[in-house]
Amino acid sequence: MKKRITIKEIQLQLANITEETDPIFKQYQADPRAGVQRLLNQCKKRVLKHQVLVTQFQKRLTLEKSAWEKGLNLVAGIDEVGRGCLAGPVVTAAVILPHDFNLIEVNDSKQLSKQTRERLYPQIIEKAVSVSIGTASPATIDQLNILQATRQAMKNAVLHLAVRPQQLLVDAVDIPVNIPKQRMFKGDSKSASIAAASIVAKVYRDHLMTIYDQLYPGYDFSQNVGYGTAKHLQGLKNLGTTPIHRLTFSPVTHYVKN
Repeated sequence: MKKRITIKEIQLQLANITEETDPIFKQYQADPRAGVQRLLNQCKKRVLKHQVLVTQFQKRLTLEKSAWEKGLNLVAGIDEVGRGCLAGPVVTAAVILPHDFNLIEVNDSKQLSKQTRERLYPQIIEKAVSVSIGTASPATIDQLNILQATRQAMKNAVLHLAVRPQQLLVDAVDIPVNIPKQRMFKGDSKSASIAAASIVAKVYRDHLMTIYDQLYPGYDFSQNVGYGTAKHLQGLKNLGTTPIHRLTFSPVTHYVKN
């Protein structure tokens, strides 16, 4: 008599299924065991969720695919993080994705948990054709203003890519480089390349602000990453400014010693 397959063995078979049409669903549909039916239902929900993610991700690749079809194979997405902070640099990233890029979770960094961003960060860097970081220091921001400093940081990110892109996809800001560009609002939710750049810039800057928290304790930089939280403002009140504060930003201006 043939030994009946165990529920644990069925669970292992279901673990790798990504298509709703997989014949394994039909194979165990008539299995009377409640545990098997529970596993099938859980698997179907997981597969449906995966398919939704794939569909959304493919939609975020529409701009890149349109450029690729025109022979523009090197498309760079650019994004920034930290423009509204009171301390720390503006960090920008430029990312060129390969045509077979398949990290379907890559989305606007603001839509992802810290854990997901941290997990995707090294994978993006590994899979990308090229990744580059550009920064603008607090002193540069004070000198140029935040918009011009951001544009300069984005330009540096683009120019330091390992290969010269044929087209840029950028979230709103006009980058001063002589490369065809497509600007859009909320680009990090419309372009996989911009989304990848948003993740890289965010994680890079978060790590940097954690280091600054050790150099300048008392402002809670590792948690607020330079934004004007209550603890940050209390730190300014108690300790004054640091070398990484933006001295032209309110309310930092109130704590600058003449």
